Amino acid sequence: MAEDGVLIPSYQSSGSAGMDVRAHLTQDVTLKSGCIAAIDTGLYLEIPEGYEVQVRSRSGLALKNGIIVLNSPGTIDSDYRGEIKVILMNLSDKDFIIRDRDRIAQLVLSRYEKAELQASDELSDTERGCGGFGSTGV
Repeated sequence: MAEDGVLIPSYQSSGSAGMDVRAHLTQDVTLKSGCIAAIDTGLYLEIPEGYEVQVRSRSGLALKNGIIVLNSPGTIDSDYRGEIKVILMNLSDKDFIIRDRDRIAQLVLSRYEKAELQASDELSDTERGCGGFGSTGV
């Protein structure tokens, strides 16, 4: 735990890819059915360049209560220095109460590479071609 009472994200098992992150609230937040809210975590991160932290839904919270991270996976860039907030949405038909220290999402550290894009008038052929949604089967 940090000095200000913020709980440091933690892995819940040895095989976990995501660290559980908790709400840091001065009062409960009622997330009404169908509504969206940005939930404070009290966390500020310094992420190495070449990495991002992805914010993902907790599967149990999604299955049992219909609470998801709206822009999952959300991205926290290495140059961001503000408080980490988690955008939650309530997909259930019941209001959901979020309390201080509730586990609300997962954080996954991920390495990335930057692409260099080039304009072109042609693309190489592939077996799939321009087949889109569902074109490779069910």
